[in-house]
Amino acid sequence: MHILKLTALAVALAAALPASAQSNADILKELQALKAKVAELEGKLNAQGSAAGGAPQWGMTPDQVRELNRVGIKTEAVEDALDSQGLKMLKISGFMDPTYLWNQRQRRAGFQFLNPVASDGYNYDNSYFGGVFFDFQKEMEGGTKWRLTLVPNRGTGSVIGENSIVQEASVSVPLGSLQTRFIAGQIPDWSGYEYQQATLNKLITHNLLYDFTLPTLYTGAGMEYTRGKWLIKWALNNMNTSKRNSNERAPAFAYRVDYSKGEYQGFGFAGVHGKAANFSENMVDEEGNPVAQRDSRVDLFEADAYFIRGDLTWQGQLSYGRQRQASITPAADGSLRDASWYGLSTLLAYKFIPRWEVVGRFDYLNNSKNGGGLLGYTSADDRNGIGPDPAGDPEKGANRMALSLGLSYLFNLNTTFKAEYRMDRANLPVFLDVRTGEYRKSNNVLGTSVVVAF
Repeated sequence: MHILKLTALAVALAAALPASAQSNADILKELQALKAKVAELEGKLNAQGSAAGGAPQWGMTPDQVRELNRVGIKTEAVEDALDSQGLKMLKISGFMDPTYLWNQRQRRAGFQFLNPVASDGYNYDNSYFGGVFFDFQKEMEGGTKWRLTLVPNRGTGSVIGENSIVQEASVSVPLGSLQTRFIAGQIPDWSGYEYQQATLNKLITHNLLYDFTLPTLYTGAGMEYTRGKWLIKWALNNMNTSKRNSNERAPAFAYRVDYSKGEYQGFGFAGVHGKAANFSENMVDEEGNPVAQRDSRVDLFEADAYFIRGDLTWQGQLSYGRQRQASITPAADGSLRDASWYGLSTLLAYKFIPRWEVVGRFDYLNNSKNGGGLLGYTSADDRNGIGPDPAGDPEKGANRMALSLGLSYLFNLNTTFKAEYRMDRANLPVFLDVRTGEYRKSNNVLGTSVVVAF
């Protein structure tokens, strides 16, 4: 009896705890388990009373009975409150990752946090890190899922130039079964093995393919299919923009296929085909001012794979891309030419102590044709090392490489400290040294960050 009384009091206290300590899904599971336990206890007591041939012998004092009834009432009240406030099956998560970074050629060192992309552009030393991430996910009756992710200054909405804090705003509606879904909204690109979020990215910076050859987001609608070990999704979309401009009607077609071969390994591939923004400034008017180009044809394809077992992680990616009339160097007659590229990236990580992980990543990007040119980078860029040698042959763009070495420490379940040394190199002098004004073939970056998530 004493144990039963303590149990009832403990349950009552647990039910009274703030809902913020756990996710709503966890709370509902506990409440349902509690109601089942109460029903089981009442059934046993009634059975004991019937077997005795008389009135039920509860085995509890009147105070204990009242306490048990109070727990049942509180359980139902909490469930009703979650339903009425729309909090049932709502999950809220987030993180922030203040970052310190030193850049050799840029002669820059300091903290990066919540800095606007619009004021500095998207660069490999200033991509998605150094931000705040809030994620709201809601699952409704019938399996419909709703998601809103907000990232001030550092999200996809800022990178595409629309100064929006919306990273993702999407819905997923089951059609007939939970394995066949209609998807729509603003969806971040799903290509490659790396993720944007600092909580999922092992290093601070991203690989060369992620930064310069992949789309940012899709605004559109499509389908998602889960069939055993296969996951397939596609969408008709506006690539990297929330709407089309005048005289722009053709959408892009994006797709991704994933296969989980087993518990430890799998592979996938993704592609985009259609029209996308062309930022080429090679065409000028009679006064020499750049003429805005219409969207031009883009064909992107990549394949990636992974092997994760125990303390060991390996990931890899191969990519190919082409955009019509988007090369850095035009033809001799001034006409526009195509930009094309291909590359690879591979990452290896090992936890030599449960809380410590060492990471190495190597990237290679071939971009020599027609003076170079990458997705969204249609002019020479002496910060990222893109384009021809300013004093050399304008027909040959620089081929890029990058080697990153990192170390991370899991301080607790919510906090991770990261450090990364990165050396970027090109086969041509395309990195501007702002101190001397000269162009170099390499650049070094050193960064540290702390990722705190909930």
